[in-house]
Amino acid sequence: MAERRYNDFAAWLRGRYGCRVQKVSLDAGLTCPNRDGTVGTGGCIYCNERGSGTGAHGNGMPVRQQLEEGKRRLAKRYKARKFIAYFQSFSNTYAPLSELRNLYEEALSVEDVVGISVGTRPDCVSEPVLDLLQNKAERAMVWVEYGLQSANDRTLLRINRGHDAATFERAVRLTHGRGIWICAHIILGLPGEDRSDMLDTARWLGDLGVDGVKLHLLYVVSGTPMEALYRSGRYACLEKEEYAEIVCDVLERLPESMVIQRLTGDPHRSELVAPAWAMDKAGTRASIHRILEERNVRQGCRVHA
Repeated sequence: MAERRYNDFAAWLRGRYGCRVQKVSLDAGLTCPNRDGTVGTGGCIYCNERGSGTGAHGNGMPVRQQLEEGKRRLAKRYKARKFIAYFQSFSNTYAPLSELRNLYEEALSVEDVVGISVGTRPDCVSEPVLDLLQNKAERAMVWVEYGLQSANDRTLLRINRGHDAATFERAVRLTHGRGIWICAHIILGLPGEDRSDMLDTARWLGDLGVDGVKLHLLYVVSGTPMEALYRSGRYACLEKEEYAEIVCDVLERLPESMVIQRLTGDPHRSELVAPAWAMDKAGTRASIHRILEERNVRQGCRVHA
Protein backbone atom coordinates (compact mmCIF):
# COMPACT_ATOMS: atom_id res chain seq x y z
CA MET A 1 0.00 0.00 0.00
CA ALA A 2 1.28 3.46 -0.92
CA GLU A 3 2.26 5.79 1.90
CA ARG A 4 -0.64 7.89 3.13
CA ARG A 5 -0.34 11.61 2.53
CA TYR A 6 -2.29 12.33 5.70
CA ASN A 7 -2.11 11.26 9.35
CA ASP A 8 -4.28 8.16 9.08
CA PHE A 9 -5.97 7.00 12.29
CA ALA A 10 -5.45 3.28 11.69
CA ALA A 11 -1.72 3.78 11.18
CA TRP A 12 -1.57 6.10 14.19
CA LEU A 13 -3.18 3.44 16.39
CA ARG A 14 -0.91 0.71 15.04
CA GLY A 15 2.07 2.89 15.93
CA ARG A 16 0.86 3.13 19.52
CA TYR A 17 -0.26 -0.46 20.08
CA GLY A 18 1.77 -2.45 17.57
CA CYS A 19 -1.28 -4.15 16.05
CA ARG A 20 -4.53 -3.46 14.23
CA VAL A 21 -6.96 -1.56 16.49
CA GLN A 22 -10.61 -1.19 15.51
CA LYS A 23 -13.48 0.85 16.87
CA VAL A 24 -16.62 -1.03 17.87
CA SER A 25 -19.73 1.14 17.46
CA LEU A 26 -22.07 1.07 20.44
CA ASP A 27 -25.63 2.16 21.09
CA ALA A 28 -26.06 3.05 24.76
CA GLY A 29 -29.71 4.08 24.45
CA LEU A 30 -29.09 7.74 25.23
CA THR A 31 -30.79 10.71 23.58
CA CYS A 32 -30.02 14.29 22.56
CA PRO A 33 -30.99 17.68 24.02
CA ASN A 34 -31.89 18.78 20.50
CA ARG A 35 -34.59 16.12 20.44
CA ASP A 36 -35.98 15.94 23.96
CA GLY A 37 -36.89 19.65 24.17
CA THR A 38 -33.99 20.82 26.35
CA VAL A 39 -32.42 22.66 23.40
CA GLY A 40 -34.92 21.88 20.68
CA THR A 41 -36.97 19.15 19.05
CA GLY A 42 -36.56 17.22 15.85
CA GLY A 43 -32.76 17.28 15.91
CA CYS A 44 -30.43 18.56 13.21
CA ILE A 45 -32.03 18.69 9.77
CA TYR A 46 -29.92 15.79 8.45
CA CYS A 47 -30.44 13.45 11.45
CA ASN A 48 -33.20 10.88 11.74
CA GLU A 49 -34.60 9.18 14.83
CA ARG A 50 -31.85 6.56 14.86
CA GLY A 51 -29.15 9.22 15.22
CA SER A 52 -26.40 7.34 13.32
CA GLY A 53 -26.82 4.43 15.66
CA THR A 54 -27.06 0.68 15.21
CA GLY A 55 -30.35 0.24 17.03
CA ALA A 56 -28.72 -2.42 19.20
CA HIS A 57 -29.91 -0.95 22.50
CA GLY A 58 -33.48 -0.96 21.28
CA ASN A 59 -33.04 -4.64 20.50
CA GLY A 60 -32.08 -5.30 24.11
CA MET A 61 -28.34 -5.70 23.69
CA PRO A 62 -26.24 -4.40 26.61
CA VAL A 63 -22.92 -2.68 25.95
CA ARG A 64 -20.85 -5.75 26.84
CA GLN A 65 -22.73 -7.95 24.36
CA GLN A 66 -22.43 -5.32 21.61
CA LEU A 67 -18.70 -5.14 22.26
CA GLU A 68 -18.16 -8.90 22.27
CA GLU A 69 -20.08 -9.37 19.03
CA GLY A 70 -18.28 -6.41 17.44
CA LYS A 71 -14.90 -7.77 18.49
CA ARG A 72 -15.57 -11.15 16.86
CA ARG A 73 -16.74 -9.54 13.63
CA LEU A 74 -13.85 -7.06 13.36
CA ALA A 75 -11.21 -9.58 14.38
CA LYS A 76 -12.35 -11.82 11.53
CA ARG A 77 -12.63 -9.02 8.96
CA TYR A 78 -9.57 -6.92 9.80
CA LYS A 79 -7.45 -9.24 11.97
CA ALA A 80 -7.85 -6.67 14.76
CA ARG A 81 -6.39 -7.56 18.12
CA LYS A 82 -7.27 -4.49 20.19
CA PHE A 83 -10.46 -2.44 20.26
CA ILE A 84 -11.86 0.96 21.16
CA ALA A 85 -15.43 1.11 22.46
CA TYR A 86 -17.12 3.83 20.42
CA PHE A 87 -20.24 5.30 22.04
CA GLN A 88 -21.73 6.58 18.81
CA SER A 89 -25.50 7.07 18.92
CA PHE A 90 -26.72 10.55 19.90
CA SER A 91 -25.04 12.36 22.84
CA ASN A 92 -23.06 10.03 25.08
CA THR A 93 -22.34 12.45 27.88
CA TYR A 94 -26.02 13.35 28.17
CA ALA A 95 -27.10 11.25 31.14
CA PRO A 96 -26.69 11.21 34.93
CA LEU A 97 -23.06 10.89 36.00
CA SER A 98 -23.67 7.52 37.68
CA GLU A 99 -25.11 6.08 34.46
CA LEU A 100 -22.19 7.37 32.41
CA ARG A 101 -19.70 5.95 34.90
CA ASN A 102 -21.32 2.52 34.64
CA LEU A 103 -21.40 2.61 30.83
CA TYR A 104 -17.76 3.61 30.44
CA GLU A 105 -16.62 1.11 33.07
CA GLU A 106 -18.60 -1.71 31.49
CA ALA A 107 -16.87 -1.03 28.16
CA LEU A 108 -13.39 -0.81 29.64
CA SER A 109 -13.85 -4.08 31.54
CA VAL A 110 -14.10 -6.07 28.31
CA GLU A 111 -10.95 -7.96 27.35
CA ASP A 112 -8.73 -6.29 24.70
CA VAL A 113 -10.62 -3.00 24.88
CA VAL A 114 -7.84 -0.42 25.18
CA GLY A 115 -9.97 2.70 25.25
CA ILE A 116 -13.27 4.47 24.76
CA SER A 117 -14.38 7.09 22.27
CA VAL A 118 -17.37 9.15 23.36
CA GLY A 119 -19.44 10.89 20.71
CA THR A 120 -21.32 13.91 22.03
CA ARG A 121 -22.31 17.53 21.52
CA PRO A 122 -20.20 20.42 22.83
CA ASP A 123 -23.16 21.67 24.86
CA CYS A 124 -23.38 18.31 26.67
CA VAL A 125 -20.17 18.39 28.71
CA SER A 126 -19.54 19.69 32.18
CA GLU A 127 -16.65 19.70 34.62
CA PRO A 128 -17.95 16.58 36.43
CA VAL A 129 -18.30 14.65 33.16
CA LEU A 130 -14.82 15.69 32.07
CA ASP A 131 -13.48 14.74 35.51
CA LEU A 132 -14.96 11.27 34.95
CA LEU A 133 -13.37 10.96 31.50
CA GLN A 134 -10.07 12.25 32.86
CA ASN A 135 -10.16 9.52 35.50
CA LYS A 136 -10.66 6.87 32.79
CA ALA A 137 -7.84 8.43 30.73
CA GLU A 138 -5.39 7.59 33.51
CA ARG A 139 -5.60 3.90 32.57
CA ALA A 140 -6.92 3.81 28.99
CA MET A 141 -7.07 5.84 25.81
CA VAL A 142 -10.02 8.23 25.92
CA TRP A 143 -11.29 10.23 22.96
CA VAL A 144 -14.18 12.66 23.16
CA GLU A 145 -15.75 13.37 19.77
CA TYR A 146 -17.47 16.74 19.59
CA GLY A 147 -19.90 17.41 16.77
CA LEU A 148 -19.13 20.82 15.31
CA GLN A 149 -20.20 20.38 11.66
CA SER A 150 -19.31 24.00 10.78
CA ALA A 151 -17.60 26.97 12.39
CA ASN A 152 -20.12 29.27 10.68
CA ASP A 153 -22.89 30.28 13.08
CA ARG A 154 -25.28 31.05 10.21
CA THR A 155 -24.87 27.48 9.00
CA LEU A 156 -25.37 26.07 12.50
CA LEU A 157 -28.62 28.00 12.76
CA ARG A 158 -29.69 26.84 9.30
CA ILE A 159 -29.20 23.17 10.16
CA ASN A 160 -30.96 23.52 13.54
CA ARG A 161 -27.80 22.53 15.38
CA GLY A 162 -28.85 24.16 18.65
CA HIS A 163 -25.45 25.61 19.60
CA ASP A 164 -22.92 28.05 18.18
CA ALA A 165 -19.21 27.80 17.41
CA ALA A 166 -18.33 29.50 20.70
CA THR A 167 -19.94 26.57 22.55
CA PHE A 168 -17.65 24.18 20.72
CA GLU A 169 -14.62 26.32 21.53
CA ARG A 170 -15.58 26.38 25.20
CA ALA A 171 -15.90 22.59 25.30
CA VAL A 172 -12.47 22.17 23.69
CA ARG A 173 -10.86 24.52 26.18
CA LEU A 174 -12.52 22.72 29.11
CA THR A 175 -11.22 19.40 27.79
CA HIS A 176 -7.63 20.47 27.10
CA GLY A 177 -4.98 19.46 29.63
CA ARG A 178 -6.87 16.43 30.98
CA GLY A 179 -5.16 13.64 29.03
CA ILE A 180 -8.28 13.30 26.86
CA TRP A 181 -7.89 13.22 23.07
CA ILE A 182 -10.27 15.59 21.25
CA CYS A 183 -11.84 14.81 17.87
CA ALA A 184 -14.06 17.22 15.92
CA HIS A 185 -16.73 16.19 13.43
CA ILE A 186 -17.29 18.44 10.42
CA ILE A 187 -19.70 18.01 7.52
CA LEU A 188 -18.84 19.06 3.98
CA GLY A 189 -21.64 20.21 1.69
CA LEU A 190 -23.98 21.74 4.25
CA PRO A 191 -26.82 23.91 2.86
CA GLY A 192 -25.68 27.43 2.00
CA GLU A 193 -21.96 26.70 2.40
CA ASP A 194 -19.36 27.06 -0.31
CA ARG A 195 -15.73 25.98 -0.47
CA SER A 196 -14.51 29.06 1.43
CA ASP A 197 -16.84 28.32 4.36
CA MET A 198 -15.55 24.75 4.60
CA LEU A 199 -11.91 25.86 4.48
CA ASP A 200 -12.61 28.48 7.15
CA THR A 201 -13.86 25.67 9.41
CA ALA A 202 -10.67 23.68 8.77
CA ARG A 203 -8.43 26.65 9.60
CA TRP A 204 -10.43 27.41 12.74
CA LEU A 205 -10.09 23.85 13.98
CA GLY A 206 -6.35 23.95 13.36
CA ASP A 207 -6.04 27.09 15.44
CA LEU A 208 -8.02 25.49 18.30
CA GLY A 209 -5.57 22.62 18.55
CA VAL A 210 -7.90 19.63 18.47
CA ASP A 211 -6.18 16.25 18.13
CA GLY A 212 -8.30 14.64 15.44
CA VAL A 213 -11.04 15.24 12.91
CA LYS A 214 -13.73 13.26 11.13
CA LEU A 215 -14.82 14.51 7.72
CA HIS A 216 -18.34 13.63 6.68
CA LEU A 217 -20.25 14.00 3.44
CA LEU A 218 -23.71 15.50 3.83
CA TYR A 219 -25.88 12.73 2.44
CA VAL A 220 -29.66 12.85 2.51
CA VAL A 221 -31.43 10.41 4.82
CA SER A 222 -35.09 9.47 4.55
CA GLY A 223 -37.50 10.98 7.03
CA THR A 224 -35.46 14.13 7.66
CA PRO A 225 -35.97 17.82 6.81
CA MET A 226 -33.00 17.43 4.45
CA GLU A 227 -35.04 14.98 2.41
CA ALA A 228 -37.74 17.60 1.94
CA LEU A 229 -35.14 20.19 0.90
CA TYR A 230 -33.59 17.78 -1.57
CA ARG A 231 -36.86 16.58 -3.12
CA SER A 232 -38.09 20.16 -3.52
CA GLY A 233 -34.95 21.08 -5.46
CA ARG A 234 -33.71 23.48 -2.79
CA TYR A 235 -30.61 21.40 -2.06
CA ALA A 236 -28.18 19.67 -4.41
CA CYS A 237 -25.69 17.10 -3.13
CA LEU A 238 -22.00 17.38 -3.85
CA GLU A 239 -20.75 15.25 -6.70
CA LYS A 240 -18.19 12.56 -5.88
CA GLU A 241 -15.21 14.27 -7.51
CA GLU A 242 -16.25 17.63 -6.07
CA TYR A 243 -16.36 16.14 -2.58
CA ALA A 244 -12.96 14.48 -3.01
CA GLU A 245 -11.43 17.77 -4.17
CA ILE A 246 -12.79 19.63 -1.14
CA VAL A 247 -11.55 16.92 1.23
CA CYS A 248 -8.05 17.39 -0.20
CA ASP A 249 -8.38 21.19 0.16
CA VAL A 250 -9.30 20.67 3.82
CA LEU A 251 -6.47 18.20 4.47
CA GLU A 252 -3.95 20.67 3.08
CA ARG A 253 -5.06 23.18 5.72
CA LEU A 254 -5.16 20.90 8.76
CA PRO A 255 -1.99 20.63 10.88
CA GLU A 256 0.03 17.55 9.97
CA SER A 257 -0.15 16.32 13.58
CA MET A 258 -3.96 16.16 13.54
CA VAL A 259 -5.22 12.58 13.27
CA ILE A 260 -7.66 12.01 10.40
CA GLN A 261 -10.19 9.56 11.76
CA ARG A 262 -12.52 9.55 8.77
CA LEU A 263 -12.62 10.82 5.19
CA THR A 264 -16.31 10.24 4.46
CA GLY A 265 -19.45 8.83 6.05
CA ASP A 266 -21.19 5.46 6.27
CA PRO A 267 -24.87 5.81 5.35
CA HIS A 268 -27.31 3.01 6.01
CA ARG A 269 -28.27 1.69 2.57
CA SER A 270 -31.94 1.35 3.49
CA GLU A 271 -32.15 5.01 4.59
CA LEU A 272 -30.05 6.75 1.92
CA VAL A 273 -31.93 9.05 -0.43
CA ALA A 274 -28.96 10.72 -2.15
CA PRO A 275 -26.29 10.80 -3.43
CA ALA A 276 -26.05 7.17 -4.54
CA TRP A 277 -22.25 7.40 -4.72
CA ALA A 278 -22.12 7.84 -0.94
CA MET A 279 -22.31 4.04 -0.67
CA ASP A 280 -19.01 3.73 -2.55
CA LYS A 281 -16.73 4.49 0.38
CA ALA A 282 -13.74 2.69 -1.13
CA GLY A 283 -14.13 4.55 -4.40
CA THR A 284 -14.39 7.90 -2.62
CA ARG A 285 -11.24 7.21 -0.62
CA ALA A 286 -9.45 6.14 -3.80
CA SER A 287 -10.41 9.46 -5.44
CA ILE A 288 -9.05 11.40 -2.46
CA HIS A 289 -5.77 9.47 -2.52
CA ARG A 290 -5.46 9.98 -6.28
CA ILE A 291 -5.99 13.74 -6.04
CA LEU A 292 -3.40 14.07 -3.27
CA GLU A 293 -0.94 12.18 -5.47
CA GLU A 294 -1.75 14.26 -8.56
CA ARG A 295 -1.33 17.48 -6.61
CA ASN A 296 1.80 16.08 -4.92
CA VAL A 297 0.62 17.50 -1.59
CA ARG A 298 0.36 16.30 2.00
CA GLN A 299 -1.78 17.15 5.00
CA GLY A 300 -0.71 20.49 6.46
CA CYS A 301 1.16 21.76 3.40
CA ARG A 302 -1.06 24.86 3.25
CA VAL A 303 -1.88 25.20 6.92
CA HIS A 304 -1.31 28.97 6.80
CA ALA A 305 -2.92 29.52 3.37
